[in-house]
Amino acid sequence: MNEPAFLPFALPDFDEREVEAVAGVIRSGWLTTGPITREFESRFAEAVGSRFAVAVNSCTAALHLSLEGIGLQAGERVVTTPYTFAATAEVVEYFGATPVFVDVEPGSLNLNPERLEAALQGGARAIILVHFAGEPCDLLEISRLAKKYGVPVIEDAAHALPSKFLGETIGHHSTATCFSFYATKTLVTGEGGMLCTDDEALADRARVMSLHGITRDAWKRYTEAGSWFYEIDAPGFKYNMTDMAAALGLVQLEKLDVMWQRRKAIASAYDSAFSEIPELQIPHHDPRNQHAWHLYVLRLQLGRLSIDRAQFIEELKARRIGASVHFIPLHIHPYYRKKYGYSPTDFPVASEEYQRALSLPIYSKMNDGDIERVIHAVKDIVATHRR
Repeated sequence: MNEPAFLPFALPDFDEREVEAVAGVIRSGWLTTGPITREFESRFAEAVGSRFAVAVNSCTAALHLSLEGIGLQAGERVVTTPYTFAATAEVVEYFGATPVFVDVEPGSLNLNPERLEAALQGGARAIILVHFAGEPCDLLEISRLAKKYGVPVIEDAAHALPSKFLGETIGHHSTATCFSFYATKTLVTGEGGMLCTDDEALADRARVMSLHGITRDAWKRYTEAGSWFYEIDAPGFKYNMTDMAAALGLVQLEKLDVMWQRRKAIASAYDSAFSEIPELQIPHHDPRNQHAWHLYVLRLQLGRLSIDRAQFIEELKARRIGASVHFIPLHIHPYYRKKYGYSPTDFPVASEEYQRALSLPIYSKMNDGDIERVIHAVKDIVATHRR
């Protein structure tokens, strides 16, 4: 009997519409930042309810530009979570500023608002929150504390498209909201990101700084409407999005709700299959909010199993199923340990939950047979290694 095909952890949901959109850009002869990028920005801003959207080449770039736009300086402190990817804190380090970690809630794995005020009392220039896996943070409480201490909030919404907090789409609640369109995300442009804001001055600054600090609309230099003359307002970065990537984004945006509905159905099937298994803990979801289901993070009750998380993933791999881990908390990594003297116990919830978390495949191209394969594999591993 032939082995089943390997089921990857993630796949983009592309069809001929994306192919034709990119082909159209190639045929046009205009490949880099141009009219398609501007159209994508406009439609994306409308979709998330933001006044302005600036398309860039990554969520990391959007986060960096957000901090640059608020004037972060060396030596200042930015409060954030350790339970996130490298980018969230490294952009703070770019400025010679200090990321100040706050432990997470054991349920959502989002920044714990109950621990936030103590960090703000020590002084802070900004808060960067992360909507982990697509479950929105408590924006009401975080915004209340931010206002109390006069601190802007930047949302790392790399996982949060199309999340909703109390019925409102993530994308317009805070000073800036930063999205990712990386190859594994809920909207894919290969590499890409978006900075959304209602602050016109911040949007203008981000647009200028995203393309070498050259005056606005520098992309028009090589069009009929453009001019050879340009001025550099500040030493900027090379963060602009291409029209080829934006063409993918426009098609993906049209499919966004359909793709989300499919991921939601997969999450529901997983919940139904795993919720009554005492060796497993299904993801937290506040029913008042809309979870984007970028990730489905299952947590193992390790005391009930004879294997650890790493072995569980190897067992999935042996059954031809991909899985991943989100995330290795930042304070555990060598850079932050050495620079700030952190130990795992400094943020015990993040450290403990990381040890038992694994992310199962959840993407809209999965068919019903794929879902059943994952469910059967997880149940089989639990049954085989139950204490």
